[in-house]
Formats: sequence, C-alpha cells, structure tokens
Amino acid sequence: MTLGKGAYLKKITSQTQMRSVEVGKHLEGSSPPSVFVGSWNYPNVYAGPMIAPVHGDTGILDTPESWIPGQRTQEEIIRFRLSLVRGKKQVDVRDLDDRFVGKLQEIAMADASIESEADFSSEPRGVSLSDEHTPYGPSGDITRFDIEHVRWEQHLERAYHDTDLRAKDAVLDLYRQGLPFSSIQKALSIGTLGVEDSRRMVPTRWSITACDTMIGDSLLDQVKKNQVIDSVQVREFSSLNNRYAVILIPTPWQYEWTEAFLRILGNEEMVFSDHEGHRGKKEYSSVGGCYYSCKMAVLEALAREQRQAGAIILREARSGYVPLGVFNVRENVRHAMLSPPKEFEDLKSALESTARDFILPADRFVRESPLLRSLLREKQATLAEFL
Repeated sequence: MTLGKGAYLKKITSQTQMRSVEVGKHLEGSSPPSVFVGSWNYPNVYAGPMIAPVHGDTGILDTPESWIPGQRTQEEIIRFRLSLVRGKKQVDVRDLDDRFVGKLQEIAMADASIESEADFSSEPRGVSLSDEHTPYGPSGDITRFDIEHVRWEQHLERAYHDTDLRAKDAVLDLYRQGLPFSSIQKALSIGTLGVEDSRRMVPTRWSITACDTMIGDSLLDQVKKNQVIDSVQVREFSSLNNRYAVILIPTPWQYEWTEAFLRILGNEEMVFSDHEGHRGKKEYSSVGGCYYSCKMAVLEALAREQRQAGAIILREARSGYVPLGVFNVRENVRHAMLSPPKEFEDLKSALESTARDFILPADRFVRESPLLRSLLREKQATLAEFL
C-alpha cells in the first residue's frame, strides 16, 4: 500500500537517530527567545519556553530566516535546534491571565535573548523532528520557571496593546513593517495578537500555517491586479539536500506544488502534489503546511516585482534529507525567487532545461502533476511527444 505523505515523513523521523543536549532537573541558560505550544489535547495544551543551557545571545538557534543566507549546513541547524530544551506545562489556550503564560508572552515579545531558569519534575529527554515545525531537543514537565526583566520589541509591543486590532490585521501590519516571519508566528501562537476578548494561544504548528496563509492571501490580492508576465521563467535554488525549481508561466495566478523524496530510507521514490486554480483552495492541502509556505514565498516575490503569473514548483529531497519544518520550503523558495530568471519560449523547453539538474525524470513529475499535465495538453504537447 502506498504511504501518504504524513505517514512517510513519520517513518523518516522515527528512523532518524540523533542525540540532543543532556541536562539535569535544574536548568539555567538563555532563551533565543523561543516558545512552543503543542496541539495535543487542544484546548488543554502543553506550552512552555525553549531554553539553551548556555548564557548570552542564542538568537541564531531560533531564527530560521538567517540560516540559509548564513550558509548554515543541515548538521549545524540540527545542532542548533537539539541544543534547545523544551519546558512544558499544561494550560488552557484561553487562560492568558495565568502567570506562567504571561512569562511566555514576555519571551515571545522580547527583542533579544533572555536569561532563564527552570526546574523540571524529571530530567528532560528525547528529541522532536517534524516536517511542520523546526526540531528541538529534550523536553520535560516544568515545575518552576523564572526569567530576567524583558525589553519588548517595539512593533510587537504596539500590536499587543492594540486590543481592537484583529489578529489577521496585526499579522499583516507586522509583516509589512519587516518583522521576521518567525517573530510574528511566535507572537500569534502565544496569544499576544488580536481583539482582546478573542485572543487565544494557537499551537505552534497551526500558527505557522495560519501566518503563511494570512500573508499569502493578502499578497495574492495584490498580485491578481498586476500584469501577467510575457514568457515562461525558471528560477532555481539548492540547499539542505533539496533542489527547487520555480516555473512561472504567462497566465493569471494558478499554482501547483510537487515534491519528490528520493532514496531517503532506501530505494524509494515518493512523489506528492497539490494545486489550485485562480480562485484558490478551500480545503486544507493534502501535502500539509509546506503548500502554504511555498505559496507565500512565490507571491511575496511576484508582489515585489509587480507581476502576475501561474506558478509550478518542483522540489526534490535527496538522500541525507532530514525533516526540519516548513521553514525549509519557505526560505529555499524565497532564495529561488531572488535568483535571476531564465526565460523560455514555452513550458516544454523550461521543463527540459530544469530536468538536467534533477535526479527524478521529468516525466515522473508530469505524471504526478495534474496542472502541469493540463498545461502541456493545452499547448498541444502530449506526454508522449514530451518524452
């Protein structure tokens, strides 16, 4: 039986052996700043700080936007993340008056790393890997937690005090002001944004997709007003055992995301795809949060360039790949969109060029991509002719 994407990635994470930092029941260190809100047993979730057992500036540990520009390797990123210890305590997502939750909100709005001290009921253990959120190291139930005085980031502070501003509007305002995506997502997750009576904590995984979706939808409204590009363009980028190709076509907005996982566990070739037309997608994507992260990154560039296009994105994850969260997709596609475009007369030519740098044959991508097949048929380039 063919595995779905979620089951396949769980199989990868279950077979990935990694050692995290070892700590005792008492921990003193610095939070990057970072918080994590789980989704299990919602609305009574486990939330808490992420603390590194070192003192000083640990911001690099939880700033995904800086890793690819800084040419950080996959091994470095994993080492960063597994040095973070997750403290957790069960709280109601609506109980924002809880003192422990209040400290987490202080962390989420901080403008720098925060000296922290925590006691656990037992020594934190384990690691967490996911295709949705960035990895983290050992976790444990927290019994006491203290932080130093926190200075808030000024834009986050204004959004926190504006209790008449809807969460979506706050997210968009912060994005337009240039705050890193990770900072906005943490602020939304820990319940510091939105109309006062409607504020809630949002599980980290959900808040990432929510921010990608809100920002992406806003950008799409702008992009649909722009002039359509006049040729097929390809933009490419590789990092962290992934290869990306963004194929922009001269049509009104339509979008398809196709990803291949090649020989991660053995000799398997797993391909997953999803797409939307000009009116968008109503149901949640079958390929998960990366669909929305990629979409946001492409639309961000189109809005910046004041252009409109259809977008077909091909991703190839290769041997050595480890799930690092959807930041991997968002930031790689952002960098692909910063690269100089290659122009082609038609989609067939663009695919032929792109295929040279992919391991998986182009026809396999075509077979798994409904939108791509449809576009090739429209141009009277049948699959047999293409091959």
